[in-house]
Amino acid sequence: MKAKTKLPGGEAVNAVEVGSGNVFTDLDLPDPDDRRLRVQLAKRLNDLLELEGMTQAAAAKRLGISQPHVSELKNYKLGRFSSERLLHFITLMDRDVEIFIRARAAARPAGSVVGAVTVWEAA
Repeated sequence: MKAKTKLPGGEAVNAVEVGSGNVFTDLDLPDPDDRRLRVQLAKRLNDLLELEGMTQAAAAKRLGISQPHVSELKNYKLGRFSSERLLHFITLMDRDVEIFIRARAAARPAGSVVGAVTVWEAA
């Protein structure tokens, strides 16, 4: 995030604040971890739809939803989509989803006591 700050001589300069790594946390939105996960899943799903060259109508048929809902998905308007539902859509795209649980990575911000969820795409 940028903020104006003044130097001792009175000159205004842009100061940059380092983000947390989750834009939803930085914007103080509710449920930032869930929002981040849903965006990651939607990104992978949209990549699969594009890879298949599917129209929104074809995607709607494959996913069992209406075309306007596919449009919402493609535009990352994810209010109606839970992470579980997005995972299900990914399986409908002929993909397996595996969930690995491992020890938390050592490089975490000070005071952090929770793990993180990240979506990876296999080659």
